[in-house]
Amino acid sequence: MLLLTELGARLKEARLAKGYSLEDLQEITKIQKRYLVGIEEGNYSIMPGSFYVRAFIKQYAEAVGLDPEELLDQFKKDVPGTQTAEVVESYKQSPSRRKLANRSSNKTMEVMPKVIVGLFIIVIIAVISILYWAKSQESPDLGEDDTKPIEYVKPTTDENEQGTSGETDTEGSQEPVEEEEPVDEEPAQAISAGAVNGEDVNFEVTGTDQLKIRVEIINSASWIAFRNTQGVDNLGKMYNPGEKVEYDATADGYVRIRLGSAASAKVFVNDEEVTSPSSAVTQNFIFKLAQEQQAQ
Repeated sequence: MLLLTELGARLKEARLAKGYSLEDLQEITKIQKRYLVGIEEGNYSIMPGSFYVRAFIKQYAEAVGLDPEELLDQFKKDVPGTQTAEVVESYKQSPSRRKLANRSSNKTMEVMPKVIVGLFIIVIIAVISILYWAKSQESPDLGEDDTKPIEYVKPTTDENEQGTSGETDTEGSQEPVEEEEPVDEEPAQAISAGAVNGEDVNFEVTGTDQLKIRVEIINSASWIAFRNTQGVDNLGKMYNPGEKVEYDATADGYVRIRLGSAASAKVFVNDEEVTSPSSAVTQNFIFKLAQEQQAQ
């Protein structure tokens, strides 16, 4: 039987202090019980990969109220690194993949000249068809109706009709034409994703002077906290599926949202849903109002 590592002992102690069993923690984090046991015992060999080791430890720590970044930094010697070296080694040991890629590239080079010739022929046929159609439009055939003599119709000399027609035309021409005034359209809200720096994902909000946040928990529990410009955290706690939390950051023009499990939450800014370009498990959504909006 494996002995508890210092990291595993710290996590288990925090779990017991919360009064959680392994089954409770499995329900909260959606991590299988055997992986939770492996984390406490330091048996990382049962994990699907080193990336999942760090991700599962972060979720475990957040669920029991510990700071995952501080914990991983303190016990980094006990946690395996990322899988970059493993992926490179796996690729080196698979020469068949390289051969397959080279073979596909050679086939593409063989087909390309044929494709280019085919496209060239299609363009020539299209140009000839357009020229032929344009020439046929310039010299239309005369039909039987064009050869008929023009009939002369004697104009009406009824003074009453002429007077009535003249008055009608004069009155109609005197009606003023109203010009439509241009309508000023307010700029629509736009949310632009900026740089991704580790767990931080930056967004800029333009076209509005409000910054109202709503976070909805959808499929599993997640830790959520809001931080303002003074670095003060608000409403930080675990939220369960079906719950939602709202935060008005209009006065600051800035907010950082800490999501323990980004895939478990939907984030809305002024009722517009925002998606993250990052795939990290734990993320910090950072929203800033554009300077021109804050000055209004």
